[in-house]
Amino acid sequence: MFENLSDKLKRTLKNLRGEGVLTPAHVDAALREIRLALLEADVNYKVAKDFIASVKEKAEGQHVWDELKPSEQVVKIVFDELVELLGGQSSRLVFTKTSPNVVMIVGLQGSGKTTSTGKIARWLAKNQDRKPLLVSVDVYRPAAREQLKVIARATGQAIFEMPETNDPLTLVREAHKHAQQTGFDTLLIDTAGRLHIDDDLMSELERIKGEMNPVETLFVADAMTGQDAVKSAEEFHRRVGITGVVLTKMDGDARGGAALSIKQVIGQPVKFVGVGEKYDALEPFFPDRIAQRILGMGDVLSLIEEVQSKVDQSEAEEQLKKLQKNQFTLDDFRSQLRQVKKLGSFSKIMKMLPDQLLGGMGVPNLDEEQTKQ
Repeated sequence: MFENLSDKLKRTLKNLRGEGVLTPAHVDAALREIRLALLEADVNYKVAKDFIASVKEKAEGQHVWDELKPSEQVVKIVFDELVELLGGQSSRLVFTKTSPNVVMIVGLQGSGKTTSTGKIARWLAKNQDRKPLLVSVDVYRPAAREQLKVIARATGQAIFEMPETNDPLTLVREAHKHAQQTGFDTLLIDTAGRLHIDDDLMSELERIKGEMNPVETLFVADAMTGQDAVKSAEEFHRRVGITGVVLTKMDGDARGGAALSIKQVIGQPVKFVGVGEKYDALEPFFPDRIAQRILGMGDVLSLIEEVQSKVDQSEAEEQLKKLQKNQFTLDDFRSQLRQVKKLGSFSKIMKMLPDQLLGGMGVPNLDEEQTKQ
């Protein structure tokens, strides 16, 4: 994700570092390049304009060209503003002591909403020790409820079913009652996908929200649709008041315009990003870590968390002991490669490393099929 923007920003800032003496003219030229890169990444025009104005104001206010290392100061300002653009601090789901806490999932058709509902339930159970219950109120799309049932089974989560009714309000009321009676602390409601111009279906969302009073209303958007996702989020927020955004297909979005615009346009943060088809391919959205990746600073914290959650620590320690005793065999090496494979592709891992560790060459193009062999 963000590959195109990342390449252009890194190139612009590298050129800035190469200047012997930095002048306001050099900074202005760099900012023009950055503005163009943002617009090419499908960032909202006003958001891009405000970003450049803010960077310029801070650069002039700090007289960066008088600093000992002026280019590094500009990079620091760009990084700070990029973090702010992406939402500032990371935003987690907010829960209360009331049980069950209701999380309502809304969005357009085909955005990955039902799959995201299952992913979020799995993530909450694994990372926050929640006990989630899923319910589908999509009574319009054929086999929609069956799809959530399959996902619930695959992710090991519980689901409430009531096939005898096609009334969304009856479904959420009964699911809520069932959650209370059986000790589930989180109820995730997978609503039907709808266009924001469909007034009847939007009114249905308003009724469900009024009935359930959810602690979180998450809008699921396809990151590949760029500014269309932002506009849809804006309309959903106006009608039902969303509290956060889940961006799907981020692994296939080289531009990243939606992620870079959404917080500034609607005032609500991105809380999760989908980075693959597997049910564990869901990540909390950390603005500072994303900004580090974009500017080639790496994201070592996320890499450490990936290793801790997916690699067998005892096996890794055993292999280290063998290596230290010169007893490391080809079988151990194969086992080690299997462990690394759990983290994802080699390209994904290398993107989390700072460019300096890669000799400033960036991430090489790796043939994943060849590495599998």
